[in-house]
Amino acid sequence: MIEVDGSYGEGGGQVLRTAVALAAVLSKEIHVFNIRAGRAEPGIRPQHMTGVKAAAELCSGHLEGLAVGSTEFVFKPGKLRVGSFRFDVGTAGSVTLVLQTLIPILAFAPGTVQLEITGGTDVKWSPPIDYVRLITLPILKKIGYQGELELVRRGHYPKGGGLVRFSTQGPSKLQPLTNERSASISRIHGISHATALPRHVAERQATSAKTWLEGAKLPSPSIDIEVLDDRSQLSPGSGIVLSAENQIGNILGSDALGERGRPAEEVGSTAGRILVEEVESAAMLDRHMGDMIIPYLVLAKGASEVSVSRVTQHTRTNVKVAEWFTGTRLDLEGELDHPGKLRVEGLSSR
Repeated sequence: MIEVDGSYGEGGGQVLRTAVALAAVLSKEIHVFNIRAGRAEPGIRPQHMTGVKAAAELCSGHLEGLAVGSTEFVFKPGKLRVGSFRFDVGTAGSVTLVLQTLIPILAFAPGTVQLEITGGTDVKWSPPIDYVRLITLPILKKIGYQGELELVRRGHYPKGGGLVRFSTQGPSKLQPLTNERSASISRIHGISHATALPRHVAERQATSAKTWLEGAKLPSPSIDIEVLDDRSQLSPGSGIVLSAENQIGNILGSDALGERGRPAEEVGSTAGRILVEEVESAAMLDRHMGDMIIPYLVLAKGASEVSVSRVTQHTRTNVKVAEWFTGTRLDLEGELDHPGKLRVEGLSSR
C-alpha cells in the first residue's frame, strides 16, 4: 500500500486527485492522510469526495473512511469498467477538478465510457471548462489521448447547475511529449462568455484582451475571440479563456474569471497579459498544463522532456506524487515561479 501525505506541497486537493488517478490506473492500493491539513477547513470537501467516489466507480474500487471532513481514507482499486455514468458535484463544486481525476483513468478503460457531470464549470481555483476544451484536450490529443468533451450548460457560483459530457471510445496509446523547435505564434483564439448577464460584459472582456494582445505586438498572429452570452443560466458569471498556437501546433493558454465588482475590462486585460507572458517564455507548456500533464507523461510509453513557462507548487506537488508511485525520481529543473524543464520516464516503457 502506498502512503500518500495529503499535506505535501500545495497541500490541497491536487495530491488527492493525482494519487487517486494513478492508483486506479496502476491498481495500487493507497492510504491518503493529512488531507488538506493546512487549510481553513481541513479534510475532504464535497467536490473532492465526488471525484474520489467517481474514480472508485470507474474502477470497481473499494473505499474506507471517505466522508466530507475526513482527513484520511483508503482506496483499493479494482478492474476498470465501461458504460455510462452520471456524477453530481453539488451546487458549484468544480466539474473540471473532477475531470482532472477521471480523464487519466479513462485513457485505459477497455471500451466506451460516457460521463455526465453536473456542477460548476467556471468557478474560482479551478480550470475553466473552456481551458479544458481549448488547451488541455488538444495537447492530450498530441500524445494520443482520444476523448471528446461537450459543454451542455455552464454553471457559476453559487448555484452551479452546469452540465458537461465527456466520452472515450476505448484505450488510448499515450506517447511521450518532447520539446520541438521554437516557432512563432500563428493564431490566437479565445472564448469570452457571460451568463445571466448582459452581452456587453463578454464583449468588453474580449475587446480588452484583444487590445492588450495587439499592444504586445506579438509576431503577426490572427486574433479571434468568440463572444458568447446566455441569459438562461442559474447564476450570473463571466470569464475568458485565450489560447495561442504556434506554427508547429504547440498551444499555450491563459484565463480570467469575472467577479462581482471586478470590471470586465480588468478580466480581459488579465487574460491578455498572462497569455503574453506565456508566449514570451518560449516554453512548450503554460504554467497550468505544466502540472496537469504529469500523470499522463508518467503513464506514457517513452521518455518525455518538456519546458514549462513557470514552475508552480502544483507542479512540484504532482512530481512528488508521481515519484511515490514510480519509485524513481522525476527530473524537475527550475525555481518556484520561474521557467523550468521536466523530464519523465514513462512507466509503460519500463
